[in-house]
Amino acid sequence: MKKLLLASAASALVATSAMAGSHSEVKIGIILGYTGPIESLVANMGPGAELAMAEVSESGALLGGAKVTPVIGDSTCVDAGAATAAAERLITSDGVKGIVGADCSGVTGAILQNVAVPNGMVMVSPSATSPGLSHQNNEDEGLFFRTAPSDARQGVVMTEVLMELGIKEVAVTYTNNDYGKGLADSFQAAYEAAGGKVTINAAHEDGKADYSAEVGALASAGGDRLVVAGYVDQGGSGIVRSALDSGAFDTFHFPDGMIGSQLVENFGSEINGSSGQHPSPSEELAANFTALVDGKFEATSPFAPESYDSAALIMLAMQAAGSVEPGDYKSKIMDVANAPGEKINAGELAKGLQILADGGEIDYVGASDVELIGPGEAAGNYRVVGYEDGAEVTAGRK
Repeated sequence: MKKLLLASAASALVATSAMAGSHSEVKIGIILGYTGPIESLVANMGPGAELAMAEVSESGALLGGAKVTPVIGDSTCVDAGAATAAAERLITSDGVKGIVGADCSGVTGAILQNVAVPNGMVMVSPSATSPGLSHQNNEDEGLFFRTAPSDARQGVVMTEVLMELGIKEVAVTYTNNDYGKGLADSFQAAYEAAGGKVTINAAHEDGKADYSAEVGALASAGGDRLVVAGYVDQGGSGIVRSALDSGAFDTFHFPDGMIGSQLVENFGSEINGSSGQHPSPSEELAANFTALVDGKFEATSPFAPESYDSAALIMLAMQAAGSVEPGDYKSKIMDVANAPGEKINAGELAKGLQILADGGEIDYVGASDVELIGPGEAAGNYRVVGYEDGAEVTAGRK
C-alpha cells in the first residue's frame, strides 16, 4: 500500500509538472475601443485588465506557474467589421484562450455571433450593457459573461435618481446603436411607469460637426432636463455643447457612456446642477482598488474595476477547471464568481488561485463586487453623481 501511495504521489507530481509546462504562457485577449468614441474610458479599462493579468503572472499560482500575456485588439466601439477582424486575429493568429471584452454593445454582439461562438471562445465584457445581449446569450453556448449590469437595470436606476431630484419631464437623445437605443427604451419604460414624461426620445449620429438640428428638435419638445445617452468622446459631448451654446438646456442627466474625467474637462462649471450614474463598487471596494492601482491609472474611472474583474474571472475559472481551454473552464465562471466559498477581493488573486488549486471554493468579490445572477448577467451597483463647482461629486449609491 505504501508503495502504491508513493507511486500515486509521484504520478501526481509528474502530472502537475506537465500541466505547468504545457501552460508556461497563457494568452488572453483584451478587445476594447482604443480608438473611437470612448477611448478616454478605455485608457483606464485596458490597464485594469492588464493589472489583473500581471498580478496572476507574478503570483506564479496559475496552473503550476503559467505566465499570462495580454494581447490587445481594437474594437473601435462602433465598427463591427473592424471589431470582428480584430477578434479573429486574436483567436486564429495570436492563440488567445479567452477575451476580455468587447466594450460597446453592438461590436460585442457582432464578435459574439460571428467569431466567439463559431470558435468556442469565452468572452467576459466589462461594459457591454445592452439588454439585447441577455437574449443573445440564449444562443451563445454559455460563452458570454459581463461584469457590468445590463441597461435594463440602469434604466430603473436613472428613473429613481431623476424622481428623487423631482425631475418629472425629460427629453432624451441617444447614440444610434444597440447601446443607446437599448438604454433609451429601458429608461423610457421605467420612467413612464413611475409617472414621468418623456417629451421626445430621439437618436443622434456620432461624428457630426453640427448638432443644432437635433438640439432644435429636443428644445421644441421641451423638458426639465436633457438625458444624453451617448459617448463622451463623440456625439454626446457634441449634443451638450450645442444645447449649452443655444440655451436649449442648461442641466443634463448622464448615463455611464458619458461619465468620466473627460466630461468635466469638456464642460467644467457649465454643467453644474446636472446628474448621472455609472456602475461602481462600494466606497470600501473603490478605496481598496484605488490603493491596489497606486496611481498607475484612474482607478475610479467607469468600467476600470469591471475590466480588472473580467480578466480575473477568466483566470480563476481556468484554475478551477485545471485547463486553459474555453470549453473546459466556461462552466466554472459562475462557480468562482458566486457563493459558496471564501471571499476574494482585488489584490487577492494569488490567494484565490491557491484555494482553487487545493480543491476549495471561492466567492470572487473583486474590485466591483461581482455577482453573476445568470449567464451574461451581473447584479451591479451604481454610483450616483452630481456636478458642483466644475467638478464631479458622488451624490449617492444605488
